[in-house]
Amino acid sequence: MNRFFTEEHEWIEVNGDIATVGITDYAQEHLGDIVFVELPMPGTRVDRGGEAAVVESVKAASDVYAPVSGEVVGVNEQLEDEPSLVNESAETGGWFFQLRLSDTAELQGLMNEEAYQAYVAALG
Repeated sequence: MNRFFTEEHEWIEVNGDIATVGITDYAQEHLGDIVFVELPMPGTRVDRGGEAAVVESVKAASDVYAPVSGEVVGVNEQLEDEPSLVNESAETGGWFFQLRLSDTAELQGLMNEEAYQAYVAALG
């Protein structure tokens, strides 16, 4: 499996042609306590950089963007009843949705973990 990151603080973990997507710990910390998550419907086609989900916290509502293009093949249904899972484990059990990749070449524009950590450190 390969894990990549976006400048919008989403992570994507790729296993074959299926990718799991969520928000990073950095994003969760800046949003505060997550109180609601709106997930995409399975079968929905999303474009790279397009809105795919919504996360609401006590501070704000934010869009979650698709790091790559593909078809939503699964969602983390636990988040509907327990959005706080994102607070507890944003980069593991708090994942949002899974995509079947339509173009693996789109992964080339994403950061690896080392590059993402440097990017976050530069944000201050």
